[in-house]
Amino acid sequence: MESIIKELWHGNIIPQEDSRTNSKEMKELLGYMSRHHEDLEKSFTDEQKEIFEKFHDCWSEYASLSEATIFEYAFRLGMRIALDSILTK
Repeated sequence: MESIIKELWHGNIIPQEDSRTNSKEMKELLGYMSRHHEDLEKSFTDEQKEIFEKFHDCWSEYASLSEATIFEYAFRLGMRIALDSILTK
């Protein structure tokens, strides 16, 4: 097996995909969300659909930025913990 850094570099490890649906509860929730999303869209006028789609796009972008920020923070925290465990006697 290659080093974890090489695996990450070559795209063999994709945290944002691996972490989204890693539990039964999350998969279930995504199913509910999808169903409710479809039900809402069926009841909207064309104008409401357009507004809802804009909201959805903004929410998706926000979630993506948020996930990236959390990943960066968690990675840095993990590295600090690793360094502390190596440097502290």
